[in-house]
Amino acid sequence: MTRALVLHPDIDSGTVGPARDAALALEEAVSLAHALPDLEVVDARVVRLRKPDAGRLFGKGKREELKTAIAAAEADLVLVDGPLTPVQQRNLERDWDIKILDRTGLILEIFSDRAATREGVLQVEMAALSYQRTRLVRAWTHLERQRGGLGFVGGPGETQIEADRRAIDEQLVRLRRQLDKVVKTRTLHRAARAKVPYPIVALVGYTNAGKSTLFNRLTGAEVKAEDMLFATLDPTMRRVALPHGGPEVILSDTVGFISDLPTELVAAFRATLEEVLEADLICHVRDISHPETEAQARDVETILDSLGVAEETPRIEVWNKIDRLDATARDAALTQAARSEHVQAVSAVTGQGIEALVATMSEALAETRHLSELHLRFDDGRRRAWLYENDLVEDEQQTEDGFALTVRWTARQEARFREM
Repeated sequence: MTRALVLHPDIDSGTVGPARDAALALEEAVSLAHALPDLEVVDARVVRLRKPDAGRLFGKGKREELKTAIAAAEADLVLVDGPLTPVQQRNLERDWDIKILDRTGLILEIFSDRAATREGVLQVEMAALSYQRTRLVRAWTHLERQRGGLGFVGGPGETQIEADRRAIDEQLVRLRRQLDKVVKTRTLHRAARAKVPYPIVALVGYTNAGKSTLFNRLTGAEVKAEDMLFATLDPTMRRVALPHGGPEVILSDTVGFISDLPTELVAAFRATLEEVLEADLICHVRDISHPETEAQARDVETILDSLGVAEETPRIEVWNKIDRLDATARDAALTQAARSEHVQAVSAVTGQGIEALVATMSEALAETRHLSELHLRFDDGRRRAWLYENDLVEDEQQTEDGFALTVRWTARQEARFREM
């Protein structure tokens, strides 16, 4: 079991904010640490900084104070909840004689531990290599050994660093080729789903907002759902008839978002997250009981915008975990949600509000459909039967040479019909 000390640098930005923000950020950092197996958080603290030190982040006095805390906690690892430059990381490791991970490194470790599918493993490996490439000076211990020579140089050789950088670049090229093949397969699957006349509903949200629990509630599936950050990494899709008389849809559970999500991971997981781009309806699941639910919602919207999700794609805000609110706060949330057309307050655990959510989803999906006028010959019975099987026909009139039909369908259903 690795003993870890978690530090959240609270850097004074010159603006006055609520004092609890740093404490909540520290709490999230501790939750991230708990998401790694065999890691025990022995101490966690907020470190207030007026100005970050360029070479070591923390000033001399803070470094001495923290070195004492590390020794007292008998820690084996320090987790810094924020970005560290390669130089800062190397210098702190030398000063404290301990292994250090910054926020990006920690999230990469979690993703590496959780990746289950071939695509997930490749994406994490690419992100990790991109991250390591900038940190050869501190991460690769074999660089302390020379590649030969007569011992005139005491430290790592530039030639060795460049060789390792080239090795990483070559490995990245190989991984990209492998990932391209997987992405092509995913694209083919996506094209195949486009032929299926079922709308796609994507669940998105901040990590640990309860997406997988809601997914299980709606589908009856048993996707891993735990009170843990990034419990779900690989996307899951199910064809399901929504409960309470809802329509048949393909429901997609995606990886959770988080503030300051490493750019390496956003790039690597873009193919996975692009499932959201194909959705007919996006359900933004929020943990309404979290003190920073508004900030989390903004982080999710920022990432959706960066992915290029169309503004016209219908969205529903799902205020989850109302069962965790006290009676007064719960009543206030329910009242506020009732005033908004595209907000539903639910508890995925107890099932409260699920029926109303399904009704709202059905209405939103119905709005994405459009009317078309068709004319089919008498011998075109197969396509006519398909329209009726999928409950798309709103009106039909018999003509001298066939049938005049009025149908209401989605663009995906229309494309499937045209290909028949």
